[in-house]
This record gives sequence, C-alpha cells and structure tokens, in this order.
Amino acid sequence: MRILLGVLAIVVAIGFMFAGSYNGLVTKQENVNEKWSQVQNDYQRRADLIPNLVNTVKGVSKFERETLTAVVEARAKVGSMQIDKNILNDPTAFKKFEAIQGELSSALSRLMVVVEKYPELKSTTNFLNLQSQLEGTENRITVARRDFNISVKEYNTSVRRVPTSIVATVTGFKEKPYFEAVQGSEKAPEVSF
Repeated sequence: MRILLGVLAIVVAIGFMFAGSYNGLVTKQENVNEKWSQVQNDYQRRADLIPNLVNTVKGVSKFERETLTAVVEARAKVGSMQIDKNILNDPTAFKKFEAIQGELSSALSRLMVVVEKYPELKSTTNFLNLQSQLEGTENRITVARRDFNISVKEYNTSVRRVPTSIVATVTGFKEKPYFEAVQGSEKAPEVSF
C-alpha cells in the first residue's frame, strides 16, 4: 500500500510539473504572439502613413520620381504579403517578411535624404507633420521589435531548458525566430545630387 501511495505521489508530482511547464510555455507563447501583434500594428501604421507622405511629396514637381517610385513599390510589396501569427513558425516566411520591411525602410530613408534638397517641401506643414508621424512610427517599430525579441528570448529559453524542453518536445512547442538586422542596414543610404 505504501509503495502504491509512493508511486501515486510521484505520478501526481510529475503531472503537476508537466502541467506547470506546459502552462508556462503557453503563457510565454501568448506573450510572443501579443508582441508580434504590436509589431504588425506599428508596421501597418507606417504603411498607412506612406500614401499621405507620397501625395504630399508629389506636389513638388521637381522631385525625383525614381525615389518616389521605390517607396511606392516597397509599400506595395509590404501590402501584398499576408501575415498572421503563423509566420512565427515558418523561418523562411519570417525572413521574407523581414526583407520586405527592410526594403521599405531603406526606400523611406532614401526619400528623407532626397527631401533635404527641397526647402519648399520641408517647410510645408503637411510634410512636417507626416515626417514627424513617420519618425515616431519608426521609433515605435524599433521598440516593438525589441520587445518582441525579448519575449522570443524568454520563450526560446523555456523551450530549450530541461525539464520544460521535454514538455515542449512532447506538445509541439518550437523555437521562434528573432528579428535581425537586414544585411547592409549598417550603411546609410547613398543619394547623389
């Protein structure tokens, strides 16, 4: 009888450990999903601001159409890619998403550099307001990506640590990808006048 109670106590303890590990993984996974939603929200805000910025810039007749076209095309690529939280389970799709967002960031950076040579554009209230909103949005994106990476680190650490790694393997929890800098992003955009 004592042996049976001892075995039962061990099984119950293992069950509680399993349940605690599983619940911890679920909580961390939901935190990753919530942070991912915020990243998407901030990217959407940027995408929504771009048409207004482009229309304001189009008002300046001498403005370089090539740069403007690059921004419009990059935004179109971003808009055409359907994204949901399942992208976090597909490293290839996640890398593609990162690359497309990087192209848009690069095009916007070139746009802001080119704008410097148009004082009449820089002085318009609409442009200044949009530029300020876009800068604020870029800062939000940076913060959201950092927060996302922190939550991914906590989640991935749990997925890889014993005994939780056993629960993760049995229940199908897998590591999530981090946001990484796009190759070449360490260089400032080159614009020649």
